[in-house]
Amino acid sequence: MGKVNCPPEKIHEVIGLAWADEVSFDFIEKRFGIPEKQVISIMRSNLKPGSFRAWRKRVSGRKTKHQKRLRSDTKKQVQHDEELVIDADIS
Repeated sequence: MGKVNCPPEKIHEVIGLAWADEVSFDFIEKRFGIPEKQVISIMRSNLKPGSFRAWRKRVSGRKTKHQKRLRSDTKKQVQHDEELVIDADIS
């Protein structure tokens, strides 16, 4: 895996978004330009091993983490992701 192109001050935000069940990898890629494989790499290098394994088990194959797998709820998911980020920016 190549170097992750994410400013160090944004790593915490990427981890928070990746940890949230409602936020998709597609949204993280759109916001930060970081594809799913690099998000996984960030999580692996910044979480404790047990926390990383628990997170991977939880998100593997989960529809909400992959917008492409969503059917008619895609527009709702994108809107929900954007609302979460706006709320996070305000806090």
